[in-house]
Amino acid sequence: MAQALRKLEQDEQTLYREAPNNLEAEQALLGAILVNNDAYYIVHDFLKADHFYEPLHRDIFAKASEMIRMGKIANPVTIKTFLAADQRIGEMTISQYIARLAAEATTIINTGDYGRAIYDLAIRRSLIRIGEDVVNIAFDAPVDMEPKSQIEDAERRLFELAETGRYDGGFQSFRDAIDTAVQMATAAKDRDGGLSGISCGMHSIDRKMGGLQPSDLIILAGRPAMGKTSLATNIAFNVASAYEPAEQADGTFKARNGGVVGFFSLEMSAEQLATRIISEQTEISSSKIRRGEINDTELQKLIACTEMMSKIPLYIDQTGGISIAQLAARARRLKRQRGLDLMVIDYVQLMTGSSRKSSENRVQEITEITTGLKALAKELGVPIIALSQLSRQVESREDKRPQLSDLRESGSIEQDADVVLFVYRDEYYLANREPKPGTDEHLKWEQALNEARGKGDVIIAKQRHGPVGTVSLAFQAEYTRFSDLADDAYLPEQTY
Repeated sequence: MAQALRKLEQDEQTLYREAPNNLEAEQALLGAILVNNDAYYIVHDFLKADHFYEPLHRDIFAKASEMIRMGKIANPVTIKTFLAADQRIGEMTISQYIARLAAEATTIINTGDYGRAIYDLAIRRSLIRIGEDVVNIAFDAPVDMEPKSQIEDAERRLFELAETGRYDGGFQSFRDAIDTAVQMATAAKDRDGGLSGISCGMHSIDRKMGGLQPSDLIILAGRPAMGKTSLATNIAFNVASAYEPAEQADGTFKARNGGVVGFFSLEMSAEQLATRIISEQTEISSSKIRRGEINDTELQKLIACTEMMSKIPLYIDQTGGISIAQLAARARRLKRQRGLDLMVIDYVQLMTGSSRKSSENRVQEITEITTGLKALAKELGVPIIALSQLSRQVESREDKRPQLSDLRESGSIEQDADVVLFVYRDEYYLANREPKPGTDEHLKWEQALNEARGKGDVIIAKQRHGPVGTVSLAFQAEYTRFSDLADDAYLPEQTY
């Protein structure tokens, strides 16, 4: 009987457990801030009003924060006018309660410890909410809801909690948006080249786009043999090799320049991709590397290059036919474990959708993939470069330059993309249209081919944040490498 009563008592305690909190820490922190406003700056980097358990404490912290940021003094006298005067805490008025908080504060030395305790308890409460939702949805899930979709949702929420320390998903104040914009402008000022986004390593593209912008879905498209994979690997290597970490106030690291790159290679193996990049950097033909036709000097060059490249933060996933849900889960994991500043996917048409309905219709499947990629770019706060094929209708036109309508399943791709880039090389098409030698047409063709040789165009067909237009680059086919064209203004004066 006694055992049964004890079990019942334990069950009741479990059922009515209070969410983890520490009201004393909240009171001590608020008291320290009200006595000395400098205490606020010890915790303002990571602590928000929502992290407080007691609603009144949230209001006090929010009002005090706002006043301090505006350069005003926040103390028991100045802050009481901004709080509900008729509210009571036991037998005390709001004014009396605030005065007691300040009176009982002794020092600001422990402010950081109090702030971290409040923050950690808020994270634990968020974890409890997510866990309860997982259990409740699993019990009451509708018939058409697949378990893996619940797993994906739970993983997404846990990732957001791990990244930001909060899971609200609601409205953001305009003040927060302004602060973010100012931080972005400050970062652009400090970053090499004065770019608001990550430099792709090619100044002519950076000038047009301002760098690769966070949260952007960038579609890089072209017909086979145009060099879209080459351009993507060039950008990925440039970003990873320029990586410079900067320590943040909370002890984490953020890229000052360059960034950590995740490359999803659905078409080529990791070894093939690595061989391409080695060829680009050493200027040794990839066909020679594969066949082993290299001399001792080239071998030494190869070894030195691979030692340097092994240290750069470029991570390759070579899983073929990966679904959008799997890709999102792996990207979140990479960002959590190693950081992530840029994602590259080669290429969209080799991905699969996650739902049964979309797999029955290819257009719907591509729509799900591109919509998912755009949502993932926003969630992770990184640019995503997704390669895409173009339809064959390009080949039937006299003018082979790609247009937005040439994108395969173009409706969703064009709609979801923030930027659409086309890779086009006139040299490729001219080389396949050689007229009869000795004719005037042949002379004109030869002249046009010489002008186009070693060049490639990147056509910016769509850009939400800037102008469209065409950027000309140098292209070395034997090394599959794109680079900036030499500026005529910097070439030595030529004599004839």
